[in-house]
Amino acid sequence: MTPPNPPGRFRVGLLGNGTVGSALAALLPEHADRIEVRTGLRPELTGILTRSSGDFDDLLERSDLIVELIGGIEPAREYVLRAMRAGRHVVTANKQLLSQHGEELWDTARELGVQLRFEGAVAGVVPVIRVLQESLAGATIDRVHGIVNGTTNFILTEMARTGATFSEALAEAQRLGFAEADPAEDVDGRDAAAKMAILARLAFDTPVRLDQVRYEGIEHIKPDDLEYARELGLGLKLIGTAERIGGGLSVRVHPAFLYPGHPLASVSGPFNAVTVESEAITEITMSGPGAGGPQTASAVLGDVISAMIPPASTPETTQALKLVQDVVSAFYLHLEVADEPGVLAQVAQLLAEQGVSVKSVVQKGMRDQARLVMVVHPVLESRFSGAMKLIADLAVLRAPPRAIRVLEEEFG
Repeated sequence: MTPPNPPGRFRVGLLGNGTVGSALAALLPEHADRIEVRTGLRPELTGILTRSSGDFDDLLERSDLIVELIGGIEPAREYVLRAMRAGRHVVTANKQLLSQHGEELWDTARELGVQLRFEGAVAGVVPVIRVLQESLAGATIDRVHGIVNGTTNFILTEMARTGATFSEALAEAQRLGFAEADPAEDVDGRDAAAKMAILARLAFDTPVRLDQVRYEGIEHIKPDDLEYARELGLGLKLIGTAERIGGGLSVRVHPAFLYPGHPLASVSGPFNAVTVESEAITEITMSGPGAGGPQTASAVLGDVISAMIPPASTPETTQALKLVQDVVSAFYLHLEVADEPGVLAQVAQLLAEQGVSVKSVVQKGMRDQARLVMVVHPVLESRFSGAMKLIADLAVLRAPPRAIRVLEEEFG
């Protein structure tokens, strides 16, 4: 049972005092006057629990709402469940927790009539969660895709802008605070995959877990991939996609080249952007800062304010779509080859055997610098993968082939 609340006060207990937690602790008093005018309640921070200090039961007793920013699965999951079972609203930015245990948490929130809000878990200050849950609640969504990791977008932007290697661009991202000391979950695609699991669940009203999302990262990207792509009129982004295919659903994360007319092509630096497509609305693209403590803390504060004006809840799923793994995509293919006659013909023949046709080719260098760079027309990924296996066995190759997907859509 919640203890009596001082008149006009709304008590916030904070779990975690890292980059986002400390930024929220600063934002809350700074905006308290404005929030009081809008809600009739004045928010106040009643305490902070970290992994090494504080008592959760005491903090819970003195709070109307718990903000969970400690990250990870446990004890975050335990704290969130205990808070809701005690009748407290919860705000979290924990995408790993939601992507792995979301259904349990949303079921508990509905059952107990409390709010569980999580705008800060996906795309920083870009309000895609609220748009999907509220603004587009009446639309049938066909596809959600976008740049949902600001760290990787900054790294790819730096590599394209300066010619830096992946390691050099990552070091710069860490220096500026756009990348964690341990950036593994960002650069290997897992962070974006967790976010896409959450977006897919909301957009398509079907349960999606992180372990059902195929993902790959950007560690293997080389400066010359970006150089050659520029000659082909392409730019590189780490793209998350959730879309209907037939009667199923495909959810995936991977690097992809975009043509300049694509709505995500101009999104640079630590910014995020998400495009929502539906027959009813055509497409909507939302963008904004996606990396950084103050930006995420701003989204978390927005959730706190929303929780002060109930009700809101994530509804139950109404369908279970089959997850589709083999999808159609165009590809960029980079081959380091021996400088001898007939190499292009050998590669083209193996591609043709798998039903893969070539859209454009660039030949670069001579002798031990010889390169073949090409873009192939859209084809089932399984067919392209089959061609890649055959090409990898060619004696004329000097290094394993590199392939990156290409998104061909351009919107007016």
